[in-house]
Amino acid sequence: MMHEREKSDPAIVATKLPNDAGSPAEEGVEPRAGTEGNAVGDRTRRALNRESVSQGLDRVRQAARQDRTERFTALLHHIDVDLLRTAFFALKRGAAPGVDGVTWRDYEAGLEPRLQDLHDRVQRGAYRAQPARRSFIPKGDGSRRPLAISSVEDKIVQRAAVEVLNAIYEEDFLGFSYGFRPGRGAHDALDALCVGITSTKVGHILDADIRSFFDAVSQDWLMRFLEHRIGDKRMLRLIRKWLKAGVLEDGVVSVSDKGTGQGSAVSPLLANVYLHYAFDLWAERWRRREASGNVVIIRYADDIVVGFERETDARRFQDAMRERLATFALSLHPDKTRLLEFGRFAAQNRQQRGLGKPDTYAFLGFTFICSKSRQGRFLLRRKSRGDRMKATLKAVKDGLRRRMHQPIPLQGRWLKQVVTGYFNYHAVPTNSRALAAFRAHVTDLWRRTLRRRSQKDASTWKRIARIADDWLPKPRILHPWPNQRFVVKHPRWEPYAGIPHVRICAGGAP
Repeated sequence: MMHEREKSDPAIVATKLPNDAGSPAEEGVEPRAGTEGNAVGDRTRRALNRESVSQGLDRVRQAARQDRTERFTALLHHIDVDLLRTAFFALKRGAAPGVDGVTWRDYEAGLEPRLQDLHDRVQRGAYRAQPARRSFIPKGDGSRRPLAISSVEDKIVQRAAVEVLNAIYEEDFLGFSYGFRPGRGAHDALDALCVGITSTKVGHILDADIRSFFDAVSQDWLMRFLEHRIGDKRMLRLIRKWLKAGVLEDGVVSVSDKGTGQGSAVSPLLANVYLHYAFDLWAERWRRREASGNVVIIRYADDIVVGFERETDARRFQDAMRERLATFALSLHPDKTRLLEFGRFAAQNRQQRGLGKPDTYAFLGFTFICSKSRQGRFLLRRKSRGDRMKATLKAVKDGLRRRMHQPIPLQGRWLKQVVTGYFNYHAVPTNSRALAAFRAHVTDLWRRTLRRRSQKDASTWKRIARIADDWLPKPRILHPWPNQRFVVKHPRWEPYAGIPHVRICAGGAP
């Protein structure tokens, strides 16, 4: 699927369609400079990732942008065989199978007839969603997170439907919504939060946690929210099939009128739609009409952080937010929702009142700390969460035990992938100590594993250090400072300034 930002990409090559396209059509020709596109038939664009989007979805996107009240009554026909094929190849090859036991490789055999049959069933209404298989993954606090593993066919249709629905809802979602959206990621949310705290008068932080959000979503409210923009009854019926498919656990299929099945391909989009109407629009209106000071809002899926200039605003917002969420069958977790003093002047204000250092809070795998630079200025420090690091190191330890008797090069290549992946996410400014500590712990776990292979093993620290230098990447900062990347992605120009410059506005562009 091509996004709006790709329209100006010089790497996009326009392919000339055959003239007099009909039945049968003439053979296509190689793209060449100076050729004109065919006036008959839809135009397609070719990107480097070889994904294309039909002109029909472009029109959907433009209509959604021009009229925020438009209801789309014909959407299902956009789910064609090409879109289903693109959705299939976007799936993870090694993902766990669903209840039918069919893997990605199994479905790839005879792919084209399977996709054609699937497309026919979807368009005729004969497609039936299968129950999702219940699975659990451990969380950092020792609990387990339930996941719903869908079948390959359900994943394909869901991803294709998400591509169509994104053409509408990406024009509706607000700028402070970052989770599971095209072109946005966790580091964009982290950058926006850091810029909001360091560049505005934020003195208090509301760290809000919605209790069991994906399991508590009201399906009735969700369908009502979807009907604001979707008038295609066939598309709504398709979404309702996924919601009512149920979950298979211990041989029993359970169907509920709550929840969206966390782990399915369509679940993140449905969650964003639900919170867009249940929280985002209300929070934006509250910020404009009710707040007496600055308010910074960042939402990544169901993780919400709100910064306030004044404590009175923070307490009024928390009370109003609790009532607002209760209207839509949601509630704040009493133990994980906190209001704390945090910001540029928090340490100074607390010291004047005889209190200790400002509390810390966690967001998207990092602990946020009020600190000072070498020049004595306020510095927002981000440090990798200790519990998340311990969980990762435990997984490394278990993996090394399974690979204990493998040759050192095989172990080294696997550990290099693990450490590189960890650094790619956590290598942000002010986090260099945690990176070095993680690498040192991995090296020590590797040393212990090698020493257990034989009672006569004489692996010294010097030898292990040389082996680690050969295979493990050195800790270094890979991400820019938040304000640098945020300014590039979300520029704001002040027309009244003598010399135009970028104005930082936390929350991003709508």
